Amino acid sequence: MIRRRALIAGAPSLLAAPALAQSLGDWPNRPVRVVIPWPPGGSTDVLARLVCEQLGTKLGQNFILENRPGAGGNIGMEVIAKSPADGYTQGPATIANLSIAQFLYARLPFDPEKDFSVISMHWELPNVLVAPAQFCPANNAREFIEWARSRPNGVSFGSPGVGTTAHLCGSMFCDRQKIDGQHVPFRGAAQIIPAILAGDLTFALDNLASYIPVIQEGRMKAFAVTSPERWPSLPNIPTMGQAGIPDFVVTSWCAWVGPAGIPRPIVDRVNAAMKEIAEDPAMQRRFEQTGARCVWSTPEDAVKHAASQRPMLKEMVRISGAKMD
Repeated sequence: MIRRRALIAGAPSLLAAPALAQSLGDWPNRPVRVVIPWPPGGSTDVLARLVCEQLGTKLGQNFILENRPGAGGNIGMEVIAKSPADGYTQGPATIANLSIAQFLYARLPFDPEKDFSVISMHWELPNVLVAPAQFCPANNAREFIEWARSRPNGVSFGSPGVGTTAHLCGSMFCDRQKIDGQHVPFRGAAQIIPAILAGDLTFALDNLASYIPVIQEGRMKAFAVTSPERWPSLPNIPTMGQAGIPDFVVTSWCAWVGPAGIPRPIVDRVNAAMKEIAEDPAMQRRFEQTGARCVWSTPEDAVKHAASQRPMLKEMVRISGAKMD
């Protein structure tokens, strides 16, 4: 899990020269562009809007959102990476952008490890193992595994696209449990959920946020979450480990970033505002209503977290066989 602790000294790559730092006292003195590398209405977009409302209030300028989706988030991330490093372009960068893309794509228009000033962690949420109540007789994860293994034509699982955590988790789950599983990519959960409810897909191991309503309605069975601890939104659902599936901790997460080289005083100012946002009980409740957790970290801890995830995710990409041009 992402740690919450006091600010610590900055990484050398983020430090600004003293003279430059002194000239930044009036930042921001004009609106800040927030590039969202994903379509409107998804969890990244919704949660970024919540944070931007608060950043605007705390920093005294409008944070204007601009959706630039496409290529698994790479189009928007390229826009951020190639913008001036003056603090007036920022945006959310997910696990897909910072820790998966380099293993999935043959070529990237940016370097996830060098081309961004990472400001803070932003949110975190687990994936959830779900199946349709109407078509699946299993009542827990072990029963689901046995049932899936017994299917003569195997099973199918949906994801919002090749290389997403839903795809990688589904592939690793089938590989480890010796299940004959077929991946079916969709554009997002809005298409996956109807396919599961209609019986056209067997299951999903997708981001929790989109599935809470259908789980609460009883139309889908939730067998386990991929967080290390039970998730507040679904306290009765076990973790994968508690459900008898060990070594399966994978959370989706998002960091707040800008182009590399943003002066450290600006990074610190935004980071401090995001800390206040993450500690606000009202904001915590708003995030939890979406299935996510509002989190904060130092810039250094955010960079370390992204780096620590890469070996596991590289192996998950290998298991899935996913490759993108």
